[in-house]
Formats: sequence, C-alpha cells, structure tokens
Amino acid sequence: MKQKNTDSGWRGSPEVWFEAAIEILLESGIEAVKISTLAKRLNISRTSFYWFFSDREALLNELVAFWKRKNTGNFVAQVDAYAESICEATLNVFDCWYDQTLFDSKLEFAVRSWSLQSSEIRDAVQQADDERLNALIAMYTKFGKAKVEADVNARTLYLVQIGYITMQVKESIETRMQRVPSFTKAFTGEWPSENEINRFYHRHGYHPEQSSK
Repeated sequence: MKQKNTDSGWRGSPEVWFEAAIEILLESGIEAVKISTLAKRLNISRTSFYWFFSDREALLNELVAFWKRKNTGNFVAQVDAYAESICEATLNVFDCWYDQTLFDSKLEFAVRSWSLQSSEIRDAVQQADDERLNALIAMYTKFGKAKVEADVNARTLYLVQIGYITMQVKESIETRMQRVPSFTKAFTGEWPSENEINRFYHRHGYHPEQSSK
C-alpha cells in the first residue's frame, strides 16, 4: 500500500487501516500487526486508529471475520455450486485453488500460523475445517457415494490442499493444470470428461495447446 500524502488531519478510514493490517499479516505474521506498525505504514498518527476500532483486539476480530467470509464462505459456496457430475462438482471446488478472489491461500497460511499461538484462533480454524469437510462430505453423498467413501474422498481432497498451503508448495501453473484430471480421478474415482476439463481450463485462462509448444 502506498502512503497517502495528506495533511496532518487525515485519519484514514476503516478500510485503509484494515487493508494495511491484512498486508502486514501476510508479510510478517500476526505479531507484526500492531497499531504502531500500522500507523507507520500509513503515515498516520496512532490515535487516528481509535476513530475506527476500539482497540487492537477489535481489529484482530475483523481479520478473523474476513478470513471466515472469504475462505470458508466462498469454499462452501463452490462446493454447493451447480454441477451435473461428481467430477464437475470437484472441479468447482478446485476453482478455489486457482482463483485468489475465491480463496486466499496466503491468508489461509497466515491464519493457520496464527492458530499456533492462540487457542481461540485454533478453535476457529478447527470450526472452519469441520464446516468445509462437512460440506464436501455432503457433496460426495449427493452424488451417490456411501458414507465412509464420501468421508474419505472429502478428507483426501481437503487435506491434500491444506498440505499444499501449509508446506507452501511452489509449482508452475502448467504443472498444476496438467495434474488436474488425475487429481479429479484420485478424489472421485472417475475421470472427468474432456468437456469438463476444457471448461475448467477455459475459466482459468489456461490453454494446453499453447503450453505444449
């Protein structure tokens, strides 16, 4: 975030302070999200913070609420999105891993790191995991999977991706996209159709014929 050149009377806004808090959380972790650090980043007096938040704890609560809305809210919405097959439904979930506007992996990592220092955040993460897994189990059940199989499929899909996030795996987009059909098979027991894969590639701007040249 660029510092705003203003006169000394500018206090910012809730959005400005919150955006700075998100940036610092992603860059340096929760311990760095301090009022003095935010004020320095924004070139605003510390006292201006209190026009918008009662204290640091109030800001931290907003960060958690934002994470819940964005990552869990969007994840569950993608799980519930319309699909004609279990493969198409799974690819809808995969959209979260390729579209940062749906699911922010850096934010997820930051909150999970935060949970190592706070029992309250650890409980929030556990609640989010349960909500996401239950949604996935219901998705697999809807497409005819038996209870135990649906549970295993859901955990396999979800825990693999959380592992990618926590291990901070770095892969090229081409490598990731090439694995999508096989991952779909691994998580559903079925190969996605050519049309299903092509629609997935198209909405993420991937063109395999160009990548192979």
